[in-house]
Amino acid sequence: MKSASLRTLLILAGLVAVNLLSAFVFFRLDLTQEKRYTLSSATQTLLADLPDAIHVDVYLTGDLPPAFKRLETAVRETLDEFQARAGKTVTYRFIDPSAITNADEKNKFIETLQKRGLTPTNLFASEGGKRTEKLIFPGAIVSYRGKETPVLLLKGNKTASKEDQLNQSYEGVEFQLASAIRKLTQTEGKRRSVGLLYGHTQVPPSRFADLLASVQQNYDLYFIDMTKPGPIAGLDVVLVPKPDKPFSEDELFKLDQFVVNGGRALFFVDGQRVDSVSNEGTYAQPLSLNLDDLFFRWGVRVNRDIVKDYYCAPIPLNVGNLGDKPNIQLVPWRFYPLLNNFGSSGNPIVRNLDALLGRFISTLDTVRSVGIRKTPLLMTSPYTKILKTPALISYNEARQQPDPRTYNDGARIIGCLLEGKFQSMFANRILPGDPRAAGFRSDGVESRVLVCSDGDLVVNDVDYKRNTPYPLGYDRFTRNTFANKDFALNAIDYLIDPNGVISARTRTVTLRPLDKIRVDANRTGWQVLNLLGPLALVGLVGGVWQFARRRKYGR
Repeated sequence: MKSASLRTLLILAGLVAVNLLSAFVFFRLDLTQEKRYTLSSATQTLLADLPDAIHVDVYLTGDLPPAFKRLETAVRETLDEFQARAGKTVTYRFIDPSAITNADEKNKFIETLQKRGLTPTNLFASEGGKRTEKLIFPGAIVSYRGKETPVLLLKGNKTASKEDQLNQSYEGVEFQLASAIRKLTQTEGKRRSVGLLYGHTQVPPSRFADLLASVQQNYDLYFIDMTKPGPIAGLDVVLVPKPDKPFSEDELFKLDQFVVNGGRALFFVDGQRVDSVSNEGTYAQPLSLNLDDLFFRWGVRVNRDIVKDYYCAPIPLNVGNLGDKPNIQLVPWRFYPLLNNFGSSGNPIVRNLDALLGRFISTLDTVRSVGIRKTPLLMTSPYTKILKTPALISYNEARQQPDPRTYNDGARIIGCLLEGKFQSMFANRILPGDPRAAGFRSDGVESRVLVCSDGDLVVNDVDYKRNTPYPLGYDRFTRNTFANKDFALNAIDYLIDPNGVISARTRTVTLRPLDKIRVDANRTGWQVLNLLGPLALVGLVGGVWQFARRRKYGR
């Protein structure tokens, strides 16, 4: 009896000690294989440095299908982890819009959510032989000091299956919420800087409006005037969108030295120029930007060609007359490829990314460059036809049925990430008496450059009737929004800091579905096992315990 009492006291003392220790020492154990409950280091740092309270209203809750319930659970668990790291600084609540019984109030509430930036999704199901429809909001509103930003939780590649797309959304929950918090809490002086190179494009500013507005939400944006003397300095990233005028030798020197000294650069350039297209046709002419030697030194080459891709977006064309009126229909336009082939799907820039919309794209080749790691990110589909410029482009071609056998040039690179220590193009060319010799550097430090051979990837359309820009990636013909903006913003994030919040996009959660055929065939057996198995196990443990006690104390 004394030993039993002593054992009981020791157990109680141990429990008290553990509770006292937990009050002063914080730790959590994640025993899952994918570490799905472990936040990235950047997210933990972000939460630890929150200057004020963050509140999150999540509207994904209520009577949902199992797959959406799993996504809701992921959001709840992620917010619980946020609270565990940030304490009372982070609060949240789940709100079910469908729980509002008054029809007028419900409609007003839904309208308010849409005005605040949340996009609804229709769910269809069959109940009692009838098809039912339900409107849900797979999103959240993050609030901070009177400001708020919407968060879309249903992300992923739309060409994937519903299960895979929801799993991709599950994997992206931390990144979406952490990005929203970062956007709201960044203070002046701590924001990173992005420089926009202007003066080399004839594209009007309204065509870059959405990209620049999105960049300014996370970064300080500066405009670079390359005609001014002096180097490019004080910037984290230089953005070069759709140039159509050649770069001078002095401007190349500035770009070269910026990258060699550790600056990062993002290029969206064309290998050809297409001014306008008519039914009869026009020619895509080769475009020389005088960047060839610089890119070659870095390890890539933009080719003077144009891609026709069998996997493409449609455009409206008059295919004939319908009575006395023209018959306008959407027909595939092979010069507007949909880029849904990602060379390195594990890279955080393109992981779980939706398709991008390209327009009159050229191809990229990689060449040998010592010390530079090359990662293809954007690629065409395998069914392409490459035309060397000058090449005839005519709307009449869209009316013809193409022969798939002629689209046999394979998948080609459109965007390539370059990482490493860049060597100067001007090494052994700068003489001692050259004014540029002061501060010249031939051997580089670690840096990153991303080159894309389509300038239109970052050009948005404009609604000229309302004089307002469309969102970047929005196709006004199909009314689909492609992932052009996500790609550009992810690229800037990664170029600035690959270990920052963008690293949360590398999270992997493996789907482990049950074998549906075996489940259906043995449904009754599994149900009986799940019902009676726990009871039998409890009874077995109790019986063994009683038997052991009788043997011990029955003597």
